[in-house]
Amino acid sequence: MRLMIPLSVLDLSPIVEGGDASQSLANTLDLARHAERLGYRRYWLAEHHNMRGVASAATAVVIGHVGAGTSTIRIGAGGIMLPNHAPLVIAEQFGTLAALFPGRVDLGLGRAPGSDQLTSRALRRTLSGGDDFPQDVLELQRYFEPPIAGQAVQAVPGFGLKVPLWILGSSLYGAQLAAYLGLPYAFASHFAPAEMDQAVALYRARFRPSEQLAKPYVMLGVNVFAADTDAEAQRLFTSIQQGFVNLRTGRPGPLPPPQDGYFETLAPELRAMIDQALRCSIVGSPETVREGLKAFAARTGADELIVTAQIFDHAARLRSFEITADAGRALAERETIG
Repeated sequence: MRLMIPLSVLDLSPIVEGGDASQSLANTLDLARHAERLGYRRYWLAEHHNMRGVASAATAVVIGHVGAGTSTIRIGAGGIMLPNHAPLVIAEQFGTLAALFPGRVDLGLGRAPGSDQLTSRALRRTLSGGDDFPQDVLELQRYFEPPIAGQAVQAVPGFGLKVPLWILGSSLYGAQLAAYLGLPYAFASHFAPAEMDQAVALYRARFRPSEQLAKPYVMLGVNVFAADTDAEAQRLFTSIQQGFVNLRTGRPGPLPPPQDGYFETLAPELRAMIDQALRCSIVGSPETVREGLKAFAARTGADELIVTAQIFDHAARLRSFEITADAGRALAERETIG
């Protein structure tokens, strides 16, 4: 049974309090296999550095780990922060992934560093004073094309593989670039929703068809915390609330366990910050999730939703993605019957 709208997974391979990276990476593969069985379209991992709560820093390596343990689900980056890397290195990494897992690899590209300035310097990527992101995207794209006569530098593996590129963003900048290049666009509405509507409208209005894509394609990030009851889902949601407060107040760390009544303990300005940052969140029971997905998809007209759920307990996280997939199928059945 098809889903109402394609659903995918965005994973940061969270390291929880009391846990370690080994367990997080094992959980990532377990969740990827679970998502494959449930019918999710993609399983993307995100690049972050110097964050004690994220185990996906070596993103291409983790994607390979997931690819080797699954067989059909698309795998990729949501995304690679291109300012941290030479385009040739990324072309070789994702060319290798595409050679290992033909027809399954996506490459989402972000303009942010995914780290603080000290960490950016530690990554040893020297940039000029201008914004090189568009030029880097074009250079990377060329490495995936068949080589031309006399081309001195080639990506091996990589050339001729045409790995699908996506532009990621949380502002109007990425929307304009994705439209200009004719690439699919993924918006980070799961943590930075302020300009979502304007960015999506701008992307669709200015889109220029390309060899990769004939018409606009929008994927939106959404937090879904699903449980058997609304109360339990709200309790699970407090982990990411704590994580955001810790990050925004300069105390980042592993993902905390749920804390009953946490939101009510916060100062008004912190409540407002959470409400704004996590506005694109669906939290609740199966029925609440069904209605939330239906409303969000209808309001935005998204072509695909990419679901993320920073849930402390791994079993509860698996259950949340199961409820979410069931909600998508139930909505598809209603549409078919209607």
